[in-house]
Amino acid sequence: MQSAAQTLFGEVFQFSSEEEQVINSCFKSLTTEKNEILLQKGTVARHMYLVVKGCLRVYLTDEVNNESTRFLIFENQLGTAFPSFILQQPSSASIQSLGVSEVLTLSYEDREKLMQVFPIIETSFRRGIEIDYINAIQRIEGLITLDAKTRYQELLKKSPHIVQKLPSRIVADYLGISQETLSRLKSKR
Repeated sequence: MQSAAQTLFGEVFQFSSEEEQVINSCFKSLTTEKNEILLQKGTVARHMYLVVKGCLRVYLTDEVNNESTRFLIFENQLGTAFPSFILQQPSSASIQSLGVSEVLTLSYEDREKLMQVFPIIETSFRRGIEIDYINAIQRIEGLITLDAKTRYQELLKKSPHIVQKLPSRIVADYLGISQETLSRLKSKR
């Protein structure tokens, strides 16, 4: 498995071998099973997940257990149920591994430690959060203002891997449409 420092920062930042060792020591390796729940709604998110292989889904459930996908975390992405993680309060979301996945976990305490020791990591995390926030706003705006066909076309253009790698049930949920509508849209391509 590639080291956390290499996966997160690649060749953008150069760390000494000692610094890289400190960074890597903060991450713990975890292999998940298909459909494994990493965070249950109502519990506190104590970890961020760096996906090395596979995909995680952050989703909400209503009172009758209808699911709504909030975010998808793919390879080389870092994610969690962010409000719960930052506020250290019970989560309104759950996190599920969509298949057998390899992830590196980073605890809240270790994230804080890394940002204290390495200001460049704090900057990197902040930039990542800014990009994620922009993507979330654009997704919300699309769900509100675009019809199903346009949302699907935008997804194919911006993130074709979602349609290629995930079950139709998850793709439809992510788009905010029924599986039947997704099937019709796919057949018209």
